[in-house]
Amino acid sequence: VQLQASGGGLVQAGGSLRLSCAASGRTFSRYAMGWFRQAPGKEREFVAGINWSGGWTYYADSVKGRFTISRDNAEDSVYLQMNALKPEDTAVYYCAAANTVVPGREIPYEFAYWGQGTLVTVSS
Repeated sequence: VQLQASGGGLVQAGGSLRLSCAASGRTFSRYAMGWFRQAPGKEREFVAGINWSGGWTYYADSVKGRFTISRDNAEDSVYLQMNALKPEDTAVYYCAAANTVVPGREIPYEFAYWGQGTLVTVSS
């Protein structure tokens, strides 16, 4: 599956952005999807995940209550609505797809497919 993320940009603290990730090449609904981010000088970190149906979602503590992940299987897309943005949310955001379940893990998926990143910059 190929992934294309978009929607990044520059926003002031307290503002909102909506990231989109369009998938192509394979049956999108077979995959769990996730958003990750990598800030300058830091390791990539998990942000949010959603299962194939949207019935399971999971968020990093740092974004819980501010970010919402959703998907539209008819449109082969996953979204990340980001509200109340903070300067520490500044990062390159990546979408990823997983078709391997790893039972027992807090995030029970192995994300094997990655899109290119989209830069989110939050000014103070």
